[in-house]
Amino acid sequence: MSSHVLNRSRKSRAGWEFACELLFRPLAHLVVLVLLPLRVAPPLVAATAGATGILAAVALGQGRFVPAALLLQLKTVLDNADGQLARLSGRITAFGRYLDSELDLLVNAALFAAVAWSTGRTALAVAGFVALTTVLNVNFNAERLYRAEHGEAAGAMPETSGRADGLLRWLYRLLYAPQDRLVERFVAHRLRNAAPQARLEYHDRTTVSVLANLGMSTQLLVFGVCIAAGRPALFAWIALGELAFVLLLCLRREVLARTVTHLKEESL
Repeated sequence: MSSHVLNRSRKSRAGWEFACELLFRPLAHLVVLVLLPLRVAPPLVAATAGATGILAAVALGQGRFVPAALLLQLKTVLDNADGQLARLSGRITAFGRYLDSELDLLVNAALFAAVAWSTGRTALAVAGFVALTTVLNVNFNAERLYRAEHGEAAGAMPETSGRADGLLRWLYRLLYAPQDRLVERFVAHRLRNAAPQARLEYHDRTTVSVLANLGMSTQLLVFGVCIAAGRPALFAWIALGELAFVLLLCLRREVLARTVTHLKEESL
């Protein structure tokens, strides 16, 4: 029964994030089983996850590495519980969706600010934050565009219905829309006049699956390991390495699309 409920609570994804599916989602499911009968509002869980992430950043800034690392993993569990609870209870709202995304960005900014404070390496912390934000954005948009290209539902945001929803939607557009448009324009430019098969090769499942394992749950797990080891600045270097890896994945997509186009031209 519990396994069936867990499957019902899963978000439809084109890629499989192993750290999330094998560790954090099952742990979050235990939290959901407790909260569901109590009719706890999913946005409250999202807010608690955000507060836990901020506490992790405070502990990191104070040099209390083990508590910071543990709080960060608790934040990830609660972050997963929020979505699972919303899906199981049928209370998926625009307010909750926007709140979750914006709190994630706030927590990440606080964590890197704590890295800068605790290590004195401000430039590296800023670079790491920008790199991580870019990697997460590419991950989100790669799956979104993949599903759109393959005719799958992309999970649009629910309609807003109040002032609070409207404010969070405005913040979302301010913080995320420019990045989303940049990715869309880049892809549209690269695929201009491309044949349908070349477009499908560009939006390939392998790229989406690899990027899925650079998702938020995995990122915070690795961040927590770095913090627990007393080397929080190491994660900034890892994020920069991930950004370089994402660029290589983009080059791979270019090669796949061009190869299909070249083979089609030769067959004509």
